Amino acid sequence: MLSFLQRIGKSLMLPIAVLPAAALLLRLGQEDLLNIAFVSGAGGAIFDNLPLLFAIGIAIGFAKDGNGAAGLAGAIGFFVLTNGTQSINEDIDMSFLGGILSGVIGGMLYNRFHAIKLPTWLGFFGGKRFVPIVTAATMILLSGILGFVWPPVQDGINALGEWIINAGAAGVGVFGFLNRILIPTGLHHVLNSFPWFVFGEYNGATGDLHRFFAGDPNAGIFMTGFFPIMMFGLPAACLAMITTAKKERKKAVTGMLLGIGFASFLTGITEPIEFSFMFLSPVLYVVHALLTASSMVVTYSLGILSGFGFSAGAIDYFLNIGIATKPWLLLGVGLIYGVIYYVVFVFLIKKLDLKTPGREDEEDLPEEENTSTEDDKYVVMAKNFVANIGGSDNISTIDNCTTRLRLEMKDMNLVQESNLKKHGARGVIKINNKNLQIIVGTDVEFVADAMKRIK
Repeated sequence: MLSFLQRIGKSLMLPIAVLPAAALLLRLGQEDLLNIAFVSGAGGAIFDNLPLLFAIGIAIGFAKDGNGAAGLAGAIGFFVLTNGTQSINEDIDMSFLGGILSGVIGGMLYNRFHAIKLPTWLGFFGGKRFVPIVTAATMILLSGILGFVWPPVQDGINALGEWIINAGAAGVGVFGFLNRILIPTGLHHVLNSFPWFVFGEYNGATGDLHRFFAGDPNAGIFMTGFFPIMMFGLPAACLAMITTAKKERKKAVTGMLLGIGFASFLTGITEPIEFSFMFLSPVLYVVHALLTASSMVVTYSLGILSGFGFSAGAIDYFLNIGIATKPWLLLGVGLIYGVIYYVVFVFLIKKLDLKTPGREDEEDLPEEENTSTEDDKYVVMAKNFVANIGGSDNISTIDNCTTRLRLEMKDMNLVQESNLKKHGARGVIKINNKNLQIIVGTDVEFVADAMKRIK
């Protein structure tokens, strides 16, 4: 089940990746910016069809080879499911959950039937062409069942969403804590999808993120509290790690820590920072999760509302400052959290003698990569990673999300975790005896592509 949910979380990254472009178009076209109707209309079109994009993206993500035929099957499945259930009960609106379900089924059916052989007289419909057909047939049956089963489920989901929204500070605080705690497993993407895309409704838009851009004056409570953490808190944690680094190592780690700290501030991508300390000190990571929860509570209590299309970085903050509530106060809260993070991290790193970057023992130091050959640094890293996990023959599948490699191994005992870290891995997670994740950073896709070529 954990592996299955992780596949959903990973697959969600493909359709979610279009959100920054959609948010940019939607905002730039508004009257308070460029006032160009067709630009905002283009961005709005993407938001209006996000459930369909979820179906397509998740289907491709579930497909073994990422083939577009799986995406077509996901789209067909979504259309059949949506119209089939609404023909039974017009009040049914499966929205994003319908897109996720259609994508999962389309992807799984692609894996099962994309190479099917049919009799000669039906040969044209064999192979990949059979996948949309069997998906449509499956979704017809499923829509017939869900047409009667889904209404009470939908009522239950709506009631849960309203309860969480109406829970106020407690609701957003618990969400903020769980969002950070689940990062090591990759399941935070699954958690995020409910408050950001499902819970609540405003003029047909559902979910905190979608409602924020649709103009809901009460939306943003599940996003605002992340801005102080990602723009100020975690960059301050990087500064704390630079401050506490050994004198002889400080210069070597400063560039790396400043780089990932700036990425967090600008874009809201935080995993490279978090994986630098989450396994060194679970206590420190729990403190980070609690501080995130407190930020969610503080911004909610102060009536600050903002949102993002990608993540809570400076780009989204300044892009949406015109439709945010008390945005300048949010900067003040962020500066306070920057001070808190710096003080807390310096104290705990020294008190617990944590081996954060720059404080490693000699045998733990990363090896200097040999880049004197024609291979670029990503190829060098890929070759080292392949060697450190038992060679190409030990790898079943290679995939990646925003910052981590997602590998399926044949024999997990051959994985050399310490060597992976010496060759550039910022963290290693053994999900079970088959699934391995290697945290690389925002340039993980180049490493994944190089590993696929090597394999």
